[in-house]
Amino acid sequence: MTRILYRDLIPYETPSSLSALHGPAEGMLELPITVHWGPRKVFDLGSAPEQRAAYRALVREGTPQLQEQLLNEELLRQVWAELSLPLRCRQAWEDRFPDLAA
Repeated sequence: MTRILYRDLIPYETPSSLSALHGPAEGMLELPITVHWGPRKVFDLGSAPEQRAAYRALVREGTPQLQEQLLNEELLRQVWAELSLPLRCRQAWEDRFPDLAA
């Protein structure tokens, strides 16, 4: 009997293009509850750990519209390799945007 795990069914979405990511490059970033339901919802983009936490949540849980509105292409490229992501999520993004894997 083959077990089907939830992690194998989670749908991951991607933006239309990396150039469509026009989120802020600095300052404070507030995430909607649909993306991050933890106790804090505002992240300081000047803090590497907070930026990675916000970007991880947006990549994993964001709709394409939210990703394009809140992610910044340059910052995403800088932290991509450091983001702790599920394998299927990382694969979906790198299949769509092969230059992220480079």
